[in-house]
Amino acid sequence: MKTIDEVLVRMDQIVAECKSNQSRIGYFAILYRQVTRRIRDGILVQEFEDNPRMEKLDVLFAGRFINAYDSWVIGNKPTESWLIAFEASKASKHLVLQHLFLGINAHINLDLGISAADTMGTEPIAGIQNDFNKINAVLAELVDSVKANIGKVSPIFGWLIPLAKGRDELLLNFSIQLARDGAWKYAGEYYGCEDRSASIIERDVNIAKLANKLINPGKFLLFMVKMVGFAEWKSVSRTMEQLDIVVKEAQTL
Repeated sequence: MKTIDEVLVRMDQIVAECKSNQSRIGYFAILYRQVTRRIRDGILVQEFEDNPRMEKLDVLFAGRFINAYDSWVIGNKPTESWLIAFEASKASKHLVLQHLFLGINAHINLDLGISAADTMGTEPIAGIQNDFNKINAVLAELVDSVKANIGKVSPIFGWLIPLAKGRDELLLNFSIQLARDGAWKYAGEYYGCEDRSASIIERDVNIAKLANKLINPGKFLLFMVKMVGFAEWKSVSRTMEQLDIVVKEAQTL
């Protein structure tokens, strides 16, 4: 893939595959497809500091998710952080929001820094920071809207929110802003390191630990997560359709 339009074609295919196969990976795919559409629209109106560069970044960034997904589908092993997200999609016990955060965790905390550094090549990494932050802002807006409207697919999720007060519960307090800051720090580390393959492996180990925390909340929340899960829609395709409505509405606000 060389253009953002080609990325969107593949994203449409992945969403359709997930809906047909009742795969919960479709939850993240729908969210990320809308992010990609929003970036495409921004490029068309010259919204970014360097619009051709933003398209390159978006293609590289999306390509890491698409390649991980394609590898997993044919039985190959992607990065550990993506593998945890993909394998978790087989289980009905996890909440819709857990599936979304698992995808965001792998994509922002691992993929984005790599993609930013690869986009810049030998140019100074600092040159892309503002556009890097804009991608995160788009994602944060969509995630906030989904969380605010999660009741449409998870009727009693709101019960969990008061339980987060004063507790370090990653599931309820997952922050795109904190992920962004960590991703930018890693972009600089990856950009300047001599062995990039080893750097990715080391980073992936740490991000996989966060993924495990997302799907294995502390004992305090475990019972409540199960209760909320009982009330969520069981049809993956129906949930995907409603989630698609939610993220599209978020872009019109």
